[in-house]
Amino acid sequence: WLLTDVRGHLPDLRFHLINDLGQPVTGASYRGKAVLLYFGYTHCPDVCPTTLAHLTVVLQNLGPLAQHVRVLFVSVDPKRDTPALLHAYTSAFGPHIIGLTGTPDAIARVAKRYRVAYSYGKPDASGNYVVNHSAAIFIFDARGRARLLATESNSVAQLTHDLHLLLTEPKA
Repeated sequence: WLLTDVRGHLPDLRFHLINDLGQPVTGASYRGKAVLLYFGYTHCPDVCPTTLAHLTVVLQNLGPLAQHVRVLFVSVDPKRDTPALLHAYTSAFGPHIIGLTGTPDAIARVAKRYRVAYSYGKPDASGNYVVNHSAAIFIFDARGRARLLATESNSVAQLTHDLHLLLTEPKA
């Protein structure tokens, strides 16, 4: 592996949230697919759109294997990120990227489960604010087991390499 192997160090994929179509979903809803879990928000000016653009390239690089992958973009800004806004935002990056939201408590539980930190900046005169957040990508296999961790220092090539390995490894 070129990314960080987290087997046995992070919990399996488990959550109860709302998808960008307004439907309740759980981690089990994505069994059978490799999942890339990423926390961010639609008003993010830099790291979120850059990361999602990189993940779009990774999916393109995977070719037909991409059909076995879902990117779950969990909003840490449920106040502004409605399902409709998340759907419009994630759809711009491709069909395999799904926005997730929920109550502030539900988001906090999922973030805590994966040790994701986030905090809200002070609103400006217009009420706009930034959300400072961790930028790791948590990668789960088709059974929902935590397998790999990617950070902003990992390249598209490294992500593509390891996802290809994950998707083509023999089923145990």
